[in-house]
Amino acid sequence: MQDLNTGAEVDGFTLGARVHAGGQGKLFRVTGRGSDRALIMKMPRTGGDEPSESLVAFETEAMVIPAVTGPHVPEFVAAGDLLRTPYLVTEWVEGPTLEAMLEEGPLVPAEVARVGEALAKALHSLHVQEVIHLDVKPENVILRDDGTAVLIDFGFAHHARYPDLLAEETRVRAGSAPYVSPEQLLGCREDRRSDLFALGVVLYEMATGKLPFGEPDSDVRNRFWLEPVPPAVLVPDVPPWLQEIILRCLEPRAELRYQSAAHVAFDLSHPEQVTLTARSTRVRRTGLVAHVQRFLRARAEYGVRLRTPDVLQSRTPILLVAVDTTHIDDERHPAIRFATAQMLAQSSEFRLICLTVIPQAASQLEHMVRLRHWAGPLDLPMQRLSLHAIESNSPADVIVELARHNDVDTVVLGAPSEGGRAWSLSVASAVTAKVACSVHIVRVGRRARLQPTP
Repeated sequence: MQDLNTGAEVDGFTLGARVHAGGQGKLFRVTGRGSDRALIMKMPRTGGDEPSESLVAFETEAMVIPAVTGPHVPEFVAAGDLLRTPYLVTEWVEGPTLEAMLEEGPLVPAEVARVGEALAKALHSLHVQEVIHLDVKPENVILRDDGTAVLIDFGFAHHARYPDLLAEETRVRAGSAPYVSPEQLLGCREDRRSDLFALGVVLYEMATGKLPFGEPDSDVRNRFWLEPVPPAVLVPDVPPWLQEIILRCLEPRAELRYQSAAHVAFDLSHPEQVTLTARSTRVRRTGLVAHVQRFLRARAEYGVRLRTPDVLQSRTPILLVAVDTTHIDDERHPAIRFATAQMLAQSSEFRLICLTVIPQAASQLEHMVRLRHWAGPLDLPMQRLSLHAIESNSPADVIVELARHNDVDTVVLGAPSEGGRAWSLSVASAVTAKVACSVHIVRVGRRARLQPTP
């Protein structure tokens, strides 16, 4: 994709001022397509030397934003074709970010409650639409003139009815370190209570001007065991009811937090009805002995994936098909696609992960487009299909790890081509030997005859 700047024309939109350029891409004010509204266009970084996560995050946002509605998210306008120019256009939301509001210091309790209630209502609106934001922080919250909170930047989001592109990458990004929940660190992206933990961090920051767990660089495990300094110790004006709400949101165990953002919003708007516990009058952190006990327990549990809530445990069978997009004329492609189509026809519940493993410094965007073209004839809805181009010199290891990470039921890949590597040296052989699920090896000229291995 060419490097576009102010004044360029993109699909009927004219790029205006660039308002941001960061690791995930560029943001422009735009006009056009007959709209008088203020609009903003997000364009991802797509160069061959760019990290793959930026494109995955963009695809996630482009998938989620059109699927959610209401005053708490920017209104979707248009999205670009990945093949030509990937972009996402939404309304420009007028109003300050919460980050800008906090530049002058902590807010008074009444303001914390007002803004916190608006943010909790925004999260509840997402949750009832089966979306979890997973990157709640002040810079991702805009406050409209009427006080409504709008959440932006859905690059880390999870939608219950769409493929979780970030979870399906071998390199999962948890979120923004000061706000990330314990269960996100353990790989769980399906629990809406993660947003309530982040809400607690934001409430703490609004009330005290500080972060409850500091600003970690790489080790964020302290939230598994470290008890935050009670807000009223830092700012004596923090009332007991507000401290109760904040510390309840910050419980490391999700079952001890609020279970709904709507409940947080209610308590913030009805402080006289907040049930006070020992949290509300805490004047110091837990003592050394208790902290050591919490640390030892957390260390024993660290690295163990949290149990997914019962309501979220149901899943559909998953197929992973490996496609060599570095050779677009590979004679095995039609046979692999035919075999995949036969398997998908067995059930409307199957979900398909299409994977290509590409050399270092290759254009991820180019190979994503090739993969999308390969999958096009399968005619699968977005809810059942996800595409991944991962850089590695060991395709077999990537296939095995991706299958393990996603609880894949069956891997589909081609046998060595005629005149190619011997079976014992092939990717198919290595995958068959290592993977913990069923494997279907497809041979050219034997489309209907698959070779399953247990």
